[in-house]
Amino acid sequence: MSTDLSFVHLVANASPVVQFVMAILVLASLISWTMIFDRSKVLKKAKQAANEFESRFWSGGDLRELLRQVQQNADDATGMAVIFRAGFREFARLRETQNIEPMAVVQGAQRSMRVALSREMEALEAHLPFLATVGSTSPYVGLFGTVWGIMNAFIALGNVKQATLALVAPGIAEALIATAIGLFAAIPAVIAYNHYVSDVERLNNRYDDFLEEFSIIIQRQAHAYGQTA
Repeated sequence: MSTDLSFVHLVANASPVVQFVMAILVLASLISWTMIFDRSKVLKKAKQAANEFESRFWSGGDLRELLRQVQQNADDATGMAVIFRAGFREFARLRETQNIEPMAVVQGAQRSMRVALSREMEALEAHLPFLATVGSTSPYVGLFGTVWGIMNAFIALGNVKQATLALVAPGIAEALIATAIGLFAAIPAVIAYNHYVSDVERLNNRYDDFLEEFSIIIQRQAHAYGQTA
């Protein structure tokens, strides 16, 4: 008699533990792909927003006008625009304070920008820990299902008088499917995680460079205002 070794038959007739492992891995894979597409859109938008804001910022226009434009689109503001808004608003507020040193104004603006930078990075890094977890643990979860399935196959083989490959093949095959699903879940998650971490790091460097450059501009304006006050 021939044995049905189709994928659907093997999964349907796998032991409950192996089926549970497969279900967890499939669910993890689906969630991972959802997060992969989400991070792709978020990081693409962040790169475009950074390019557009840098172009406007370094065009030589009035910073107050740029701030007004950013505030008008506050709901869509991300990255550098948020950092600029936080720094310039704090700079303008502190500058009107009586008897305050120019460096205190600059330091206050820098603190506000650092807080904004930290929040922006948290938003960009969202879901990345989950991708890292799936990428690192899925092969081991699949391996657990494989070990369990092979163990059951050999236990069943020990209860028969005449052992044949046809008896043990379905059990081993269904067990190996768990490993395959584990790798299917892990490989895209690892690739996406490494790629997105690199993108986030580059954006962080751009934001940090902008923060330092804008701090220099604020420092010049603070000293100029202090001399005329």
